[in-house]
Amino acid sequence: MPLENLQNCPICDKSSFNNYLNVEDYTVSHKEFTIQQCNNCYFLFTNPRPSEADIGAYYQSEDYISHHDEEKSNLISKAYTAVRNHTIKQKVNLINSLSPSKGSMLDVGCGTGVFLTATEKDGWKISGTEPDPGARVIAQKRAGAAIHESINAVELTDQTFDIITMWHVLEHVHLLNETIEWLYQHLNPNGKILIAVPNPQSFDATKYGRFWAAYDVPRHLYHFTKGTMKTLLKKHNLEVQNILPMWFDSFYVGMLSTKYSGGSINYLDSVKTGLLSNLKGRSSDKEHLNTSSLIYIVSKK
Repeated sequence: MPLENLQNCPICDKSSFNNYLNVEDYTVSHKEFTIQQCNNCYFLFTNPRPSEADIGAYYQSEDYISHHDEEKSNLISKAYTAVRNHTIKQKVNLINSLSPSKGSMLDVGCGTGVFLTATEKDGWKISGTEPDPGARVIAQKRAGAAIHESINAVELTDQTFDIITMWHVLEHVHLLNETIEWLYQHLNPNGKILIAVPNPQSFDATKYGRFWAAYDVPRHLYHFTKGTMKTLLKKHNLEVQNILPMWFDSFYVGMLSTKYSGGSINYLDSVKTGLLSNLKGRSSDKEHLNTSSLIYIVSKK
């Protein structure tokens, strides 16, 4: 499949890039992809990359856990499922703290609908999108509600929401600026957007380098730092209100990273690196928070 080559930075539109890192797709194709960095705004993005029409082939793996509902016997799958069940409760508590009235909520890229169903049971009026057909069917059965293929579904055109969530989704979206603009247009005036993405400036990213599992090329098209996330949002009259850590991601990413670098999981190294990453990345000041993944709480300016 031919790759598409971005000639302009998705954030600042400049056309001068450096090669930042070459990373293998360890999940599906085992091909190498290049992450480039914009020389103007320092945004990191996978370039060249599969087109939107072709990217689906790179998700066809039983190891891509968020698109499958069954728990497998391997430890990574068990760890993912256990952590997911715990963090679902934390996520529900988080959106309740941001919008106690429990109004309307859209989960973009809802996977198999576990979080979406939890919010519905908690009293929220839910909507969801999921491009993967298999995951979408599971989510629809679980939630008992229509799950749309994308945010461009006719049914969502005139809706606005109190909360919009994107849990490790924005890094996958081809039409980056169009998506952010859609979020702005469909967010209620006092609403909040929650965007969770990996953090390439974390300790575990630095340690594992090209083996860092959260680069996840070519499925991850973008690799956001705090600075580039703020620059992107500012373009669309949005601003970061707060930044929160995702403590468990460093351990899960560490397990995969040691598998990629050494051929098998090094559990001791994974735990040690995860603890160090959380310790070095923790801060009461959102500007200095630097854990493996970050949640951006976003509002309209």
